[in-house]
Amino acid sequence: MIGLAEHSGCIVISRQKVVGWIMIAVSAAYLAYFLRARVMLPGPLIANKEWLYVISSIGCLMLGTVNVRLAARRERRQKGPGRNGQ
Repeated sequence: MIGLAEHSGCIVISRQKVVGWIMIAVSAAYLAYFLRARVMLPGPLIANKEWLYVISSIGCLMLGTVNVRLAARRERRQKGPGRNGQ
């Protein structure tokens, strides 16, 4: 299973992958809230501060994705040579 390593009989999840998934989940939840509650429903104008939060959330989503991908890459590299003979 990706993201899991077995050390002396117990399964250990990569901390980098866990942090990445947490970043993705929090960012996606905020973006879903923003789209549902602030964009789709009528209400007061969206403040500049909220636009900053949306841009920050998109950046956090991208960083979380990079974190997860790098953790998977590190795991593949630790297992040994890949299909390409690297």
